[in-house]
Amino acid sequence: MIIKMLTVGPIMANCYIIGCERTKLCAVIDPGGDEQDILMALAKLHLTVKYILNTHGHFDHVGGNKGLKDATGAEILIHAQDAPMLGGPSPMAFGMGVKSSPPPDRIIQDGDTIEFGDITLSVIHTPGHTPGGVSFLTQGAVFVGDTLFAGSVGRTDFPGGNFETLAHSIQKKLFVLGDDVVVYPGHMGPTKIGEERKYNPFVGADTL
Repeated sequence: MIIKMLTVGPIMANCYIIGCERTKLCAVIDPGGDEQDILMALAKLHLTVKYILNTHGHFDHVGGNKGLKDATGAEILIHAQDAPMLGGPSPMAFGMGVKSSPPPDRIIQDGDTIEFGDITLSVIHTPGHTPGGVSFLTQGAVFVGDTLFAGSVGRTDFPGGNFETLAHSIQKKLFVLGDDVVVYPGHMGPTKIGEERKYNPFVGADTL
């Protein structure tokens, strides 16, 4: 499996390219902007995009949806509860040059699977940062958007955010995945489930 991380967009969000080494099919998770950089990385890796996957609908994670879809024809997937957020960026985002995303080609929900080449991603509904936040789980790795960070958690002071819901998502849906599972967050660097389960000051063992 190919995993390539790029930091993109006006708020420096993490975008992930997940590729099948055999078929060269891939998914792009959270293209928040800088579509040309993403397309250049895809070309270097000789990958063809099948899906654009949004962990949630905030503009810094979906701002490159349109450019990437226009260039590749890939399908946009997002949870139903965050799909309305694709209709247009906030005034702040518009001022940063963020483009509106096209509507989703497919709505995803908890328990769905997304397949491309030899890779299967399982959808885990992890609300709290947004109502429709999801994480994508594959072998040994989970892509969590802004749900969980190394030593921190996603903000819950935006519309639709709720800390109790976020904590439940992390503790009951992510911390059960296994200590060695690598967490790829929407900002900053990766961590591991075990590290966060034991030591995260917001949702770790000492908070229970």
